[in-house]
Amino acid sequence: MVAAPLGIPELRRQWREGRAALIEQFRQGPAQAAAAERLVRRISRLADTTLQRLWVESQMPRGAALVAVGGYGRGELFPYSDVDVLILLPEQGERPVDDDDPMKAVLEGFITACWDVGLELGSSVRTVSECLTEAQADITVQTALLESRRLCGTRRVYDQFRQCTRASIQPAAFLRAKTLELRQRHIKFEDTPYALEPNCKESPGGLRDVQVLRWIAHAAGLGRSWSEMAGKGLISRFEAQQLQRNEGLLKLIRARLHIVAGRREDRLIFDLQTAVAETFGYTSTLKQRASEALMRRYYWAAKAVNQLNGLLLQNIEERVLGAQNAPMRPIDARFFDRAGLLEVASDDLYQRDPHAILQTFLVFQQQVGITGFSTRTLRALYNARGMMNHAFRIDPVNRATFMAILRQPRGQTHAFRLMNETSVLGRYLWVFRRIVGQMQHDLFHVYTVDQHILMVLRNMRRFFVPEHTHEYPFCSNLAAHWDQPWILFVAALFHDVAKGRGGDHSELGAVEVRRFCRDHAIEREDARLIEFLVREHLTFSHVAQKEDLSDPEVIDAFAKRMQDPRRLTALYLLTVCDIRGTSPKVWNAWKGKLLEDLYRATLRALGGERPNGAADVETRKLEARQMLALHSVLPGSEEALWSTLDLNYFTRHDSGEIAWHARAIKRKAQTTQPLVSARVSPVGEGLQVLVYAPDRPDLFARICGYFDSAQFSILDARIHTTRAGYALDTFQVIATHLVDYAYRDLIHLVEHQMAEGLDQDGPLPLPSRGRLSRRVKSFPVAPRIQLRPDEKAQRWLLSVSASDRSGLLYAIARVLAQHDINLQLAKVITLGERVEDTFLINGAALQHNRQQLAFESDLLDALG
Repeated sequence: MVAAPLGIPELRRQWREGRAALIEQFRQGPAQAAAAERLVRRISRLADTTLQRLWVESQMPRGAALVAVGGYGRGELFPYSDVDVLILLPEQGERPVDDDDPMKAVLEGFITACWDVGLELGSSVRTVSECLTEAQADITVQTALLESRRLCGTRRVYDQFRQCTRASIQPAAFLRAKTLELRQRHIKFEDTPYALEPNCKESPGGLRDVQVLRWIAHAAGLGRSWSEMAGKGLISRFEAQQLQRNEGLLKLIRARLHIVAGRREDRLIFDLQTAVAETFGYTSTLKQRASEALMRRYYWAAKAVNQLNGLLLQNIEERVLGAQNAPMRPIDARFFDRAGLLEVASDDLYQRDPHAILQTFLVFQQQVGITGFSTRTLRALYNARGMMNHAFRIDPVNRATFMAILRQPRGQTHAFRLMNETSVLGRYLWVFRRIVGQMQHDLFHVYTVDQHILMVLRNMRRFFVPEHTHEYPFCSNLAAHWDQPWILFVAALFHDVAKGRGGDHSELGAVEVRRFCRDHAIEREDARLIEFLVREHLTFSHVAQKEDLSDPEVIDAFAKRMQDPRRLTALYLLTVCDIRGTSPKVWNAWKGKLLEDLYRATLRALGGERPNGAADVETRKLEARQMLALHSVLPGSEEALWSTLDLNYFTRHDSGEIAWHARAIKRKAQTTQPLVSARVSPVGEGLQVLVYAPDRPDLFARICGYFDSAQFSILDARIHTTRAGYALDTFQVIATHLVDYAYRDLIHLVEHQMAEGLDQDGPLPLPSRGRLSRRVKSFPVAPRIQLRPDEKAQRWLLSVSASDRSGLLYAIARVLAQHDINLQLAKVITLGERVEDTFLINGAALQHNRQQLAFESDLLDALG
């Protein structure tokens, strides 16, 4: 016991220097999978030596054993992984050790010494019976014990432990538990290998998927290595080679990720992707970033692992559960239905009949009760990849089959996902193959391009499924009257297919889809519509979110671009699907209302209804008066307010908002005190807030300052100044930290606090430099502003693009106030973590070049 502390400094030096030398040797060597394999084995052996020395020097009790478990039990230690060990005690140590027991002090001394040396220990102290009890209750413990090896100590107790552990495993129960655990983990990690910041260990297609296969096969007695599994017929020799190759790449990436991060880090986060890519020798070019090259290589490996994981897991399940003997129902001469899985009649079906490759997915759609592919079918598709060459792609039969898949009344979502997972989609549509695993550095897409496209296809398909009508009733209603859904499916497949090439991907995509339509004999009018949708797929959202929809000229110009109601409806549906398919954070009810308002206004224009501003205003006034009467407001009492408002006010607010404003302002006599009235938004989540106060240059800035301090995000601002010199401003705000029902509880607080804040004088406080998210730090948006005058140069349109951060809108508003610039309209659009804001402004400073330049310079400083 006395000698142990004396050995700690030397052991710590040996461990740290030894690991550092191994890491440096690996860092300087080639980026090869074999190098990563050597590294994890050598670090594991170094840990073995260190622990064995500590075990002896700590004078551990006789009859005990030190056992490596988990990844360390496999003999694999990544540079900063935990060292998981089990201290196995003889059975008489089963009783709880009290505080005076000398064995407890020895155990604690050993564990403390391990940490003092620098080993990040994950330890447990158990008897054999305790191990079995915990393993039965926790599948994770059972799995860790499955991969174990003795480091030192008594062999007898370890052999007893191994024998009892092995005997306690029930292959069927273990298979079920690990399969459920795998599905749960996949859902936790977005259920896709293509997350932009994947976890190379835990994400679908990561190293954990590889380990699960080994654990289940080992538990079932079907082999512990890929070669053993191949020998037992679970996988082919080629599949074993593919698993080994892709597992090696994942290990290589994980090892270099640990080293670059300098800690245990398994997430390929944006902050580290470029640095890891550079260790592979990738460099950024004008066409491709170094991180994109690395991530594409990772995605292809993860996709292969995910694909082979499904194949092998299903094969093991058939062996363990005896499902390979399930009865088969013939579908036709080429396919069988075996317990709900589609099975090929022979292993060489696709070699003999390549047309059957695409027909597999058509049969999958057509056969009710088929839920997936059998192992035999998956393997046959995997081995038939070489058959899908240029001749396959131009074969008229295959082209007809592909169009039949698109035109089926059901099943497109699952069919195309399966086609992508089995690599059939990218090999048939070569243009699609180019965007598999393609990252998108735009701060609001959270999927790779191919996954985003399939998400948009799914969204489109759901509009035509009655069970999903409740999600977007208006879109589902439009879809119910659409006669050719396949046209929209083709547009969804091609809308982003030219991403990553440089240039305008909408124009390049239109060229690609025009070629596709020609090759697949799509009729001229349908082809023109599809090409139009791909070319214009960004137009609808641009107009709805950036332009003034109350301006008849905006609606008229958009209607001319749409040409007819059919094109308008198709583009509207595609736009909703596209926005929803970028990220769960991007879509909100307010954006949905903007799109729907533009659709309805344009539809009226296309129907020949000419905008009649005066008639619209009178209609809205009449409806507002009727609403006021329902609230017992005396007739005519609204005229005092309305007579001070111009036409723009009435065109930018609906009758419900006009009536709400009149009621709120009527309740408070016109004084110099600010009026703030809030209500739960009738057009989506969040609050609508009315501010009625004497106008002053810094009013908008003070309002933005309050919303920022209260952690509200402004989605829309409608700014008006009455002829009496009062500001009448309406804001649509949301708070991401609140749920819908909580907004009602905040109404009184918002009204009281904002009114108090607006009644104060004094200089505007400096804007805070809001914290940037990791994504913004990794992919910053260069601040851009564009200032354009109208025809008379009396009003100016200010467009702002920048990375989002808290306090940004207040910083913009403060610059407007400092230069005495009046705000007439604000459209605040957040696209993930990028803002695209539009302001209609005027002011004397904009009429003089020098003052205008000073304003623009100050604004860029505020954005930067």
